[in-house]
Amino acid sequence: MATIIFYEKPGCKTNSQQKRLLENAGHIVVARNLLAQSWTPESLRPYFGDAAPASWFNASAPAVKSGAVDPAAMAPEAALAALAAHPILIRRPLLEVEGKRSAGFGGALIASLLAGFEGGLTTERCTRSTAARPCANEFSPRRGDPPTADHPEDL
Repeated sequence: MATIIFYEKPGCKTNSQQKRLLENAGHIVVARNLLAQSWTPESLRPYFGDAAPASWFNASAPAVKSGAVDPAAMAPEAALAALAAHPILIRRPLLEVEGKRSAGFGGALIASLLAGFEGGLTTERCTRSTAARPCANEFSPRRGDPPTADHPEDL
């Protein structure tokens, strides 16, 4: 049994299912709001390990899907700056477990946490229908512009 710090987007159905799976496997999950955290490039970097910068982004984020943000074209420093400025772009969840950090609901850390548990959800894909209205707090650029204080609904 481990205590897991689980940075999520509140209200995300997929994050809720992921937390429930970890709890059902016997772990203690401490949920934190990914969007309310004060991230810096330095505080984010340890979550991504050796993964390519493009994989640090939530492929379902509207700004990524629309092409307003192109993760594949970003150098690591630019990617970290964009993620720190707009946490909605971060691949979720971010996890801290016994000094280890990771992004997303896959990889070696999740495999070790769920080893021997037959519990269901093993994906990190959004469970919302593609026809559904975007989730609250999604980054929805106007003409490709980043969110601003003038448009708080985009923050």
